[in-house]
Parts: sequence; C-alpha cells; structure tokens
Amino acid sequence: MKSKKFLSATIISAGLLLASCSNAEEEPAEEGTPGKPLEEEGSHEEMDHSSSGEVPDTLEEAEDPKYPVDSEAMILTDHMPGMDGAIATITGAYDTTAYEVSYTPTTGGDPVENHKWVVHEELEDPGEAPLEQGDEAVMNATHMEGMEGATATVDSAEQTTVYMISYVDTETGDPVENHKWVTEAELEAAE
Repeated sequence: MKSKKFLSATIISAGLLLASCSNAEEEPAEEGTPGKPLEEEGSHEEMDHSSSGEVPDTLEEAEDPKYPVDSEAMILTDHMPGMDGAIATITGAYDTTAYEVSYTPTTGGDPVENHKWVVHEELEDPGEAPLEQGDEAVMNATHMEGMEGATATVDSAEQTTVYMISYVDTETGDPVENHKWVTEAELEAAE
C-alpha cells in the first residue's frame, strides 16, 4: 500500500515538474517585451496605440481641418495591424511638419526604419521646419518603447495637418484612444 502511495506521489510530482518546465519555456526572455516574442522587438506592433492625448505646447491646432474634431473618417493606412479600414473619431487636428524617421531604440534591439509619424514639435531643439532628408534630431516622442531620447534620421518630411484619432482595432476589437498620428492623406470621409 505504501509503495502505491509513493508511486502516485512520485508521478504527480514529476507531472507538476514537467508542466512547470514547459510553462517556463513559453515565457519570453527577460530582455523581450512581456508577452511578445523577441523577433517582434522594434516592430510597429510594439507601438503604444493609445495615448493620454497630451500634445507639445508649441503644436498649433489646425484652423480649418478637412476632418474637424469629433468628426469621423476612415483610416487608409496600416501603420500597425487592425488600423486600415477602421472608422476613426478625430480627437485632435494640428498643422505641422510630419516626419518619417529611422532610429535605433534607446532600449536596444533592431533599428526601426521609416516610422510614420513624428511631428516637428516632438523633436528636441529642431530649429526651423522642415528638416531635410538625412538630418538628425533627438526625439521627445513616446509612441514606441525606446523612442524618447533616440536620435532620428529624417527619411522624409511633409507639411500637413496631422490627426490624433480614436478607433476600434479591426483585428482585436480593442478601443484605441488618442492615437498619434495620421496625416490628412491617410484618411477619407466616412460613408
């Protein structure tokens, strides 16, 4: 009888140990973002979709935007999954220079290339707008982990109205609040 209890306890213990080991192997490495495989580090999927809605003090509200605050527009861009085709509610409209930039995150990982968008007012002491292709500036933006304090190289510049938007992710169904930024060309009137 004692040997059956001992054998049962040994089997249960071994099963728990194996289950524990298999769970540990599924966890991402400590250097990775919790819940994300390391190969996704530096990708647009790591972008903070929502924001507090705060904008730099020097960013000027658009006087007559094509899409006024509280209006709706369809998103025509795919900066990240679940964005293209979603209906956005406009939460802010600002006239500025928007930059597509490349940079190496301050948190390490692979370089990020052609990130859309960082606005002129999110750069540290940028001087007069627009910066030229190849110019460098330190970013104060926090759209992605490792962006703030990183040196950005300008890939392109566009004088435009940028929009802060709220929408429902078409893939997850999760609400995204005050996403920064989409340009006027990346929106169309909602039907």
